Formats: sequence, structure tokens, C-alpha cells
Amino acid sequence: MYLAEELIRKRIVIIGSNGLLGQHLVNFYKNNPRIELLAASASDNSCIDGVPYKKLDITNKNKVREVLLNFFPDVVINAAAYTDVDACETDREISWKINVGGTENLALYSWTVDALMIHISSDYIFDGKSGPYSEDDKPCPINYYGRTKLAAENTVRASGVRYCIVRTNVLYGSAKNNKTDFVKWVIKSLKSKKQINVVTDQINNPTFVDDAVNGINKLIEFKKEGIYNIAGGELLSRFDFAKKIAQFFDLDESLIKPIDSKQLKQAAPRPLKSGLITLKAQSEIAYRPTSLLNTLKRIKKDMNNVM
Repeated sequence: MYLAEELIRKRIVIIGSNGLLGQHLVNFYKNNPRIELLAASASDNSCIDGVPYKKLDITNKNKVREVLLNFFPDVVINAAAYTDVDACETDREISWKINVGGTENLALYSWTVDALMIHISSDYIFDGKSGPYSEDDKPCPINYYGRTKLAAENTVRASGVRYCIVRTNVLYGSAKNNKTDFVKWVIKSLKSKKQINVVTDQINNPTFVDDAVNGINKLIEFKKEGIYNIAGGELLSRFDFAKKIAQFFDLDESLIKPIDSKQLKQAAPRPLKSGLITLKAQSEIAYRPTSLLNTLKRIKKDMNNVM
């Protein structure tokens, strides 16, 4: 099959390899004999053994140059970002430096070595008034995090690099030493008999991290460039998502209290009616998201090892 042949001796560097998506990308590729892999993140050490690793601050232009020119990758996957949405409202300088400046550095040296740059973006580039969104809808971010992610996209597009921008939303799944995602937060809170307030007016199609990995891999295999939405198959509110998690894990649903976003008083406004349409990925790369029920089954299987 020609797709398998195209992957022979491909060199891939995963930036942000200690994050949720980064860890799953490393685990996906690390035992593939046709892939020469390098993991890189801002941490001193890698979360995953047995894979070459470089500590990398993507805001340091000289370090980015050193890592990319020494490894000379065919593909650069940028899964690194400052993702604390509320902190971005106050830590504007650092969030811009990482999300935009760091991306600019990666795009420059990806272009230098003629690598394909896979850049991970977000539905937060939209205002959430008329979602779910396609790749052709006009961005209009309503918080600073969204502004940095849109600026990063524009940086990649203007750099001259061969690129594939992957927009996703509400990533969830199991990972070592990673910050708590929505699913893990709900499970831990309810197991501790803690009441949680969950918004009913923020609507997305949450993305299982392994689906994101499979989508990214297919984009590489099919040599796709441009913008692609890779997201879950079920559009629902955060409240409904939390209820489904509680039901599956046989936890007390009554501890989940419905509120609206205004009651949360978050520093950064959120796009409410959001989510991403994945028809382009479905038709062009045969992307098929896993059902929510099956993702929860897989998380339950892994839970004892990572939670």
C-alpha cells in the first residue's frame, strides 16, 4: 500500500511532548520502525522512556534553530501552547510570547528544513454565536487566548512553510503527570463526593485525544495541507457531558449542579455555541471519531494506571 511506503524513514519531532496530546502522539509513533522520532518540551525530563528527548523553550529562537536543524525533521508537530484560558487574560505577555512567538520560531525553522508543520489550534478562535464551525467560517475570538491562537495560525500561514493547521476542542483522555482534563475532574470530584458546578450554555463536541492523534497521522499520511477540523462526533453542553460521565462511572449525578457561564465569573469569556464540523476530514482522510461511550470505556480501562 503506497501510504505505508510514504512513511518509510520519516523523521517526526513532537513539540510539547509532555502534554496530553504530545504524550499520545509519542506513544503512537515510538514503536513504528518507519519513524525516527524526537520528543521535545519545556520540561527537564520526558514523561515517556525510550524516546530521544530534548528540552526546548520554543520562545528561544536559537534553541529552536539548534533542535530543528540538528534533527532535520520531515514533520514538525506543534502541540505546545499556553492553554490556561483565564490566565491568558492577565498573563498576556507570556501567552503571546509562547503561543505566537514560539509558533513563529517553529514555522521559520520548519520552513528552513522544508518540513511539514502540523500546528494545533482551537475552536476558541471563534465567538461562539453560531457554531459548530467549519474550516471556512470567519474567526472572531472573544478572549485573549483565542486571539493568540488566531495570531499563531496567521503566523504559520504567512511564514511560507508547508503547513497543516488542526483545529480541535475540549481534548480529553488519559496521560501521565498531566493537568486534569474535564473528564478526570468530573470523576475525581464525584468520587470524592464533591459538588461541582457545570455550565449548561457552553456547547462543544469534545475530542478524545486518540482520535486527534489518528486524525493527525492521517493528515500526514495523505500529505494534506491547509486547515482541518479534528473533533468529536457528539455535540453537547458541558453539563450534559458531565452527566454522561457520571452515569458511565456509576457516580452520583445529583452532585452535578447546572449553572450558566455568567455565574462562573471566569476571567475570560467563553464561546458558548461552539464546536467544530469535521466533514472535510471525514471525506478527505476518512476520519471517524470514536463514540463517546467507547471513549469512556477506554478511559476506564486506563484509569488505574494514570489517575
